[in-house]
Amino acid sequence: MTNFQGFDQKDFDVFHIDGLDERMDALRSRVSPKLEAIANAVEPNISALAGDEMYVHVAKHARRTKNPPDDTWAALASSKRGYKKLPHFQIGMWESHVFVWFAIIYESPIKTDFAKELKENKNEILTKIPDHYEWSKDHTIPETFSHEEMKNGKFDELVDRLENVKKAEILCGQTFNRDSELLKDGDAFVEECQKTYQKLMELYNLTKQVSVN
Repeated sequence: MTNFQGFDQKDFDVFHIDGLDERMDALRSRVSPKLEAIANAVEPNISALAGDEMYVHVAKHARRTKNPPDDTWAALASSKRGYKKLPHFQIGMWESHVFVWFAIIYESPIKTDFAKELKENKNEILTKIPDHYEWSKDHTIPETFSHEEMKNGKFDELVDRLENVKKAEILCGQTFNRDSELLKDGDAFVEECQKTYQKLMELYNLTKQVSVN
């Protein structure tokens, strides 16, 4: 059993609320506690698999002064101080879906070297990541690429971009439509997150081949 009892449609409808303060109040009261509960539930397993103690960080959207956020998340990373510069895992949601990601985002100092690791391990990655998984080049937009697209040439495009474009990012994992029955079952969804992060540990382990100067 976990403290997470599942998502319902009202959680997703939070993103229809107008006004920064109003939406943030609803996120803090409805959504963030659920994401934090999932992150806390999966943390022991992720820490064990990664060989690094993981810490939970809940998005606060502190830099926003006007526009309310269109998505929100909790992250797990190997530092108490923050996660954006580190390889990390995310669980979060847009109005349309929930996402479960491994993420290297634009603040990461290892992006260029990690891109080289991805190139060297391309065949293994494309084989071991399940076909129904998805990829993203930007955590600030909801659009994703299927793993099938990655096998058909998108992998090289995304990895080249990660290596050469300052603001580039790469994320991999699963998304779940807001109507998915799985999201309503807290224990079943947490179990699916555990399985997803276990698969994504392939990518996390590659980051350990990269040294930050």
